[in-house]
Order: sequence, then C-alpha cells, then structure tokens
Amino acid sequence: MRINNRNKISLYNFIHTWLLMFLLIGILGFLVEELKFNILGVESCLMILVPAVLLVLFYLSGRQIFEYDSEGEAVHFRNRNIVPFLQNPLSDEFPKYKLISYETVSILFIRKLYITISSKNNGRTLLKYEISFLTKNQVKNLESSLNNIIKANKEKRY
Repeated sequence: MRINNRNKISLYNFIHTWLLMFLLIGILGFLVEELKFNILGVESCLMILVPAVLLVLFYLSGRQIFEYDSEGEAVHFRNRNIVPFLQNPLSDEFPKYKLISYETVSILFIRKLYITISSKNNGRTLLKYEISFLTKNQVKNLESSLNNIIKANKEKRY
C-alpha cells in the first residue's frame, strides 16, 4: 500500500508563504505604529506576536510531507519538510519481517508515529515520524497496513 500527501505541497507552500508575509506585514505595522502613530500602545506587540505564534505552530506540527510504501518485500518511510534547510529529511527502508510494533500518538494538533523494528546491534530500534499533516483516513489506512504486516510476521514466527 502506498500513502503520501505530496499532492498538498503547493497548499503547504502557500500557507508557509502566507504566514511569512503576515509576519512581515506585522513587523512593518508595528514599526510604523511605534515610530509614527503610537495609537495602540502595548497592543501593537500583537501585530508581531500573533503571526509569530502561528508560524511557530506550523513548524512545531512537524515535517509536512510523509510517504509510506509497503509494496514488495520492504517497507519504506520518508518524512520531509517543505523548507529543506529547517530539518533533515528522514528516510528509512527495511524488510517487512523486521517490523515488531507501532504506535500512533496524538497530542492536540501533533500526531507522531513510532515504529519498533528488530536490529542486530541493539535488539530493537525505535523510528519516529511526524504524521500531523495526514488525514484521518490516511492514518487509518496506514495503521491497517502496519497491522497486516505485524499479523503476517506473527503467523510466520509460529
């Protein structure tokens, strides 16, 4: 099964650009307010604070692009940001039989996927992916696919 949200890259770029422009306009508005008019007083700080908080929330929600491919004998995960220099992209590929378990965690607007795989060195390795920008249907499909792989692995072991 393949799951990805690459078709929404243009939307995420638009939101990112809009938030940056909103912040720049807020900074210019704040400077003009403080240097020329001085009508708002302390509330003029909100012209910078609100766009900055929105931009930080956009970045904190994680890497925007998630790709999953379980066709064939391997499972491939890829997680990257639309702004390439902010975070390093994650890319992992491993055989299906190494998948031990997974867990999805949702806290407010942030969703993460934790994958546990078997490894030679430590016995188990934990891989972390940010899936905040996937739809609920895509998350259900991802969980269903991972459940099928884990179920097949358990049947092969016994």
